[in-house]
Amino acid sequence: MIPLNAPHWQTTDWQQQYRDMIRSPEQLWQRLALDPGDRPDIQTALADFPLRVTEAFVAKMQPGDWSDPLLLQILPQAQELNDQPGYSNDPLQEAASNPVPGLIHKYRGRVLMVTTPACAVHCRYCFRRAFPYNDNRASQDDWRAALDYISAHPEINEVILSGGDPLSAPDDYLHQLVDRLAALPQINTLRLHTRLPLVLPARITHGLIDALTRPQLHTVIVVHANHPNEIDSDTVTALLELKRAGFTLLNQSVLLKGVNDCAKTLTSLSKQLFDCGVLPYYLHVLDKVNGAGHFHVDDAKAQQIMQQLLASLPGYLVPRLVREEPGQRSKTPLALR
Repeated sequence: MIPLNAPHWQTTDWQQQYRDMIRSPEQLWQRLALDPGDRPDIQTALADFPLRVTEAFVAKMQPGDWSDPLLLQILPQAQELNDQPGYSNDPLQEAASNPVPGLIHKYRGRVLMVTTPACAVHCRYCFRRAFPYNDNRASQDDWRAALDYISAHPEINEVILSGGDPLSAPDDYLHQLVDRLAALPQINTLRLHTRLPLVLPARITHGLIDALTRPQLHTVIVVHANHPNEIDSDTVTALLELKRAGFTLLNQSVLLKGVNDCAKTLTSLSKQLFDCGVLPYYLHVLDKVNGAGHFHVDDAKAQQIMQQLLASLPGYLVPRLVREEPGQRSKTPLALR
């Protein structure tokens, strides 16, 4: 039941909340009681990567605090325009692993489908912020090329739905796509990577669960939580609904300077996720995409944080510290000192 005093955005369905997302700095300043005169540099970064964030995610931020760890993830900053050595628009060289529109094949037994370019939040560290989505439109016509490619590679047994965010797509679209994938006898695992349980928890509906559920598929949902403040009661409800549906729930985080680069924060995150039926999976060092250099945490600090996590958490709540390197057959673990 929706409380009588609930904010307007909370009384609408997920599609309306998606349409009503915040798209201008002025809206964000108003919601968070921030003085734009304190940060005159914001506008310069918007031309490169526009602002997108849901009211549900902004509601978890601390008003008046420019250093709020959730705000920092979506806050445009002028330093995004600084050229930095080693950074590029395609840090994982996905263009070299894009054999047909909408499909990326980097690892032998699995492929990734770019289900939609749409997302309910623009994270400033996103490694696909410059991805050529117009060349990878995943229309139903494009499914044929992707499905034919999968069929021609019998070693592929897992399909990963990504984007954008795959849960930004309508239920009917996902239902039809999952039907087509489930019809391929070689596919036994469906994996989805999503931020929506965190930024738009109203998206987790019975219709969505029905669209993703197939008895012949093991369905894995990887949420992308970076900070414990992202987990409020609505997100807990959404995650528990997915867990009750029988999906395997994992989390992967990106290690971000000023957001979660301390063991205390990541320890709390692992514990809160576990309470929702989610197990830690990966802790990624930053992918070096243009515009994200201000989030960089050096390897020595990352390794120190991992040592502290190992000392404070049981092994099943410790994510693996990894980086993704182009051309490698898997994620590359960072050895601990």
